[in-house]
Amino acid sequence: MEKIVAIFQTFFVWLYSQLSAPDIYIQLALLVVAFVVAWSLYRLFHKVLAQSIERLPFPERFKQALHNLQSLLILALTILLLFPIQVLSAQGVIALDFTIGSAAVSLLLAWIVVRVLVQFIQNNALRSLLVPVIWLIAALSILGVMEEVSAVLDAAGIDIGEQRISALTVTKGLMAVFLLTYFANLVSSLLENKVNRTQSFSNVSKVLVVKTIRISLITLAILVGVTTAGIDLSLLAVFSGALGLGIGFGLQKGISNLFSGFLLLLDKSIKPGDVIELQNGAFGWVAHMGGRFTEIVTRDNKSFLIPNEDFITQPVVNWSHGNSLIRIEVKFGVSYESDPRFVKQLVEKAACKPDRVVAHPAPVCHIVSFGDSSVDFSLRFWITDAQEGLTNIRSAVMLEIWDAFKANDINIPYPHREVFLHEKK
Repeated sequence: MEKIVAIFQTFFVWLYSQLSAPDIYIQLALLVVAFVVAWSLYRLFHKVLAQSIERLPFPERFKQALHNLQSLLILALTILLLFPIQVLSAQGVIALDFTIGSAAVSLLLAWIVVRVLVQFIQNNALRSLLVPVIWLIAALSILGVMEEVSAVLDAAGIDIGEQRISALTVTKGLMAVFLLTYFANLVSSLLENKVNRTQSFSNVSKVLVVKTIRISLITLAILVGVTTAGIDLSLLAVFSGALGLGIGFGLQKGISNLFSGFLLLLDKSIKPGDVIELQNGAFGWVAHMGGRFTEIVTRDNKSFLIPNEDFITQPVVNWSHGNSLIRIEVKFGVSYESDPRFVKQLVEKAACKPDRVVAHPAPVCHIVSFGDSSVDFSLRFWITDAQEGLTNIRSAVMLEIWDAFKANDINIPYPHREVFLHEKK
């Protein structure tokens, strides 16, 4: 505590000495004037510059980065206006202590460099978070107070056994874990793209490999980040009881869904590309199997995010599991004047015309009932590409039946009723 008080006392003494010097107000005035002039010049040319960027023959991602950096021209122009004064003051040409101005130039230059370096990060939120953090570290080094700030952070801490946990240790640990985890995700994404392009792996193997790589890299990044900060991993055993209990209750469903996803991939009951029938009667395709959920995309392009655990604990209709042969049924009725044997032959022949209908087993048509106004039939045919849709092939077969009926004068009756009126005697 005494060290912290001494550091703050030193800071306030330095601040008072700087504010009492007459040159500081001249430096502040020069900074304000340089910034106003730079801002005025930028306002004159920023529209022309934006149009010039749009005309460049560069990718859209690169042009967007240039637009993001365009506002930095104000700071760059400010530095250019202050740089001659800094040089003349350093060489003694002008009698002016330009310490504050030189520090401001260095800080502005550091901000520009940091903004340029983080432009390769596509995540806007992550980029906005990293810029001030990196610049703050650079600013502390430029101002020469990094050791003092580190001492203040290191003084604020607690002792747990033989291990000391300070604010400095926690800060280093969080920064290390954050950066290493980000790069682990970046590397895993690059490896995922490479694995997905590999033709020798099946879809199930690709998902398993990608999940294993991602989990391994993130786990390694966390462990390396914690140890890099100087935290003994054995210290975590102190918190393992309460923390493990809290994680057990809080992440119960998450862990269950994670391992359910691995089980689904291992037993191959569901895999990317399978056709799944949902509980509401709709069906779709397995587009993505994540750590927590499986994405099912329907024919109308709706995405259903279903927890992996539901595929383990509830009945699932997988049309692609095992044999891909799917039977489809079409029901219809004809008038009693039609020959049912001829109708049966005609319909079975018409059902073979669409390309997607397989020849073996062949379509088959049966009489199912004698209705009130029609002879009812049921046509059954088979396809092997359910992922191409069911309604469209059913429609194609029914159109062929319609054409066959029209060509052979076979009528499809509609229900009718006779009403008798009796006179009351």
